[in-house]
Parts: sequence; C-alpha cells; structure tokens
Amino acid sequence: MRTPSLICVLSLLAARASIGQVVGGCETPVAERKSDVGCYLVATHPLGKLPVGEVFWHIYTYPTLAAAKAVQVAHSSVVQSHGKIWAYTIAEREWHPASGQRMAVVGPLPHDLASAYTARYMEATIGPGVKTPVHLHSGPEAWYVLEGAQCLETPEGITVVRAGETALVRQGPEMMLSSVGSLTRRTVLLVLHDSSKPWMVENTPWKPKGLCPP
Repeated sequence: MRTPSLICVLSLLAARASIGQVVGGCETPVAERKSDVGCYLVATHPLGKLPVGEVFWHIYTYPTLAAAKAVQVAHSSVVQSHGKIWAYTIAEREWHPASGQRMAVVGPLPHDLASAYTARYMEATIGPGVKTPVHLHSGPEAWYVLEGAQCLETPEGITVVRAGETALVRQGPEMMLSSVGSLTRRTVLLVLHDSSKPWMVENTPWKPKGLCPP
C-alpha cells in the first residue's frame, strides 16, 4: 500500500477544513477584507426596542453618499457594499424615502416587543458549492441576492433564492446555507438580533439532510 506524501496529506486536510466554511467569516469589517470572496461585516446599528406592529427591511440604492444621507432616518444605515451605495432602513411596510431606487423590501421581521435589537448588515461573495457551518441566530435573518443563487436548509426544509429575489428566516432554527448552481453568489444580508445575545451560535448539533441542489 502506498503511503501518501506529507504534501498530499496536508493538501487533503486543508481541503477538508475548507468544506462548509465561508471564507472571511462574517466578523471581518468590509474595509479590512483582503479578498473579494467571503462574508464581511458592513455595519452594525443598535436600534433599541422596535415598535408595535410589523417591521420590514427597506433596501434602496443611491448615486452618492450625500444623496443617501439626505434621506436617512433614525433606523437607517447608509453603507457601501458590492460597489454600490445603499440605505438600509428598518420601518413599517408603508415607509419610503423621498428619493432613491428601491431594490427590495423584506419582511415582516419577527421581533419581541420586550427586547432591544441590533441590525447587523453584511455582504457575501461566495463561490459555487460553498456551505456555511451549521448555526443559528438570536433574531431573524434576511437576504437580497444580487447574483447567483443560494439554498437555505433548516429542520423545516429548504428555501432556494435566486438573483433579484429575497428570503427571510425567523429567529431560532438551526440552518446551513449553500451557494448553488454554477455562478458566484453575491448577496447583501441582515441579522436583526437580540442585542443582549450573541448574533450567531455556530456548530450546533443539528445535522442537515443534504436537501439543497448542487
């Protein structure tokens, strides 16, 4: 029997380590990224307690930072992501700014009136076939897909979302997210989490069934 070389063993271990991992995590600020590929933190915005009734994530783009900042309100965050200028606002369904191009409105975002919340905004550029570790959040997570496609698997089944579409998962279920299809997936995403708890818990016991398409 042939004994594999040290280089082959190390290459195999590195390949195994990369499976199920998103390059860059989601902790690295986007300004500090060293690669286009990965998941990066764009902004965090403590919102406090949210109002009675349904709230939504309003996603608008603007030609300049000044134009975006001119219309932002208390629950708005103006960010730069994927080469665009965005204004993200948590508000009721009927809210809209005085200007800007509406890209999507995602919700309603389930929330507890007794809890204070933080909006954590991120961006992801993930190659085909890459999966996240199994994890869960202390609040709802929402996505707007710019390019490619993704599949979210939870104990309740799967949700596939393609370019131009949005998705939302409530607080709590364990999940694994996959890039599916042949294209690189580019998304902007929000975790609206309980400010008193970690925004994410990884490596939870649930085992996905592998329901997502390749």
